[in-house]
Amino acid sequence: MKKLPLGIQTFSEMIKEGYLYIDKTQKIAELLQAGKYLFLSRPRRFGKSLLVSTLSEIFSGNQALFQGLYIYDKIDWQSYPVIVIDFNHISYTTDEFYPHTHNSL
Repeated sequence: MKKLPLGIQTFSEMIKEGYLYIDKTQKIAELLQAGKYLFLSRPRRFGKSLLVSTLSEIFSGNQALFQGLYIYDKIDWQSYPVIVIDFNHISYTTDEFYPHTHNSL
């Protein structure tokens, strides 16, 4: 039985460490075909960080991470520059910045 990904927000960590992942890459593939500009809005605690992490891995061309998932052979895997701005490490009470403790994003 796979481990539950409690508190895990990065796609690569979920896959590499063998956590349970519900394959939503079919919806991502549909989004990629949907149009030139998209606005994605989701409520708190609805997986925005995991979605952004998954998109980052797709646009970085990391096809191997998606073996066995819907999107694996559905898109043209190319590598694009990816910039991720993570506001989770900025204090809202002071002007301090807390640098990332992992390399995935």
